[in-house]
Amino acid sequence: MGAIMQDYTKLKVWQKSHALTVSMYNVTGVFPRHEVFGLISQIRRAAFSIPANIAEGCGRGANPELRQFLYIALGSASELEYYILLARDLHFFTEKQFEALQPRVNEIKRMLAGLIETVSKPPAPPH
Repeated sequence: MGAIMQDYTKLKVWQKSHALTVSMYNVTGVFPRHEVFGLISQIRRAAFSIPANIAEGCGRGANPELRQFLYIALGSASELEYYILLARDLHFFTEKQFEALQPRVNEIKRMLAGLIETVSKPPAPPH
């Protein structure tokens, strides 16, 4: 995965996680003010951690390091998945918002798992 991994912005999983981060900033902007240092900051931090860790991993240059950062991104995606559920249950998100956001997180988690699998494979022997 060498050269293509250097430009993380070309990765679909980075593009989707960046777009989700922007969405999370937008939807949390209407949360109650008392949640600024609580759930709002946790949601935003978990969201931007996903594309940030993909970017950092791609800048490391070696697949074992990339894999480690992808695992961190996957953990952040799971954390975000919970926060979205919590926000729904606290009535900060409508059911419609929840149903729009949850599948996006799940898709990113699947994509990250696939990318982790890809970078975990030993390199093919030269011909």
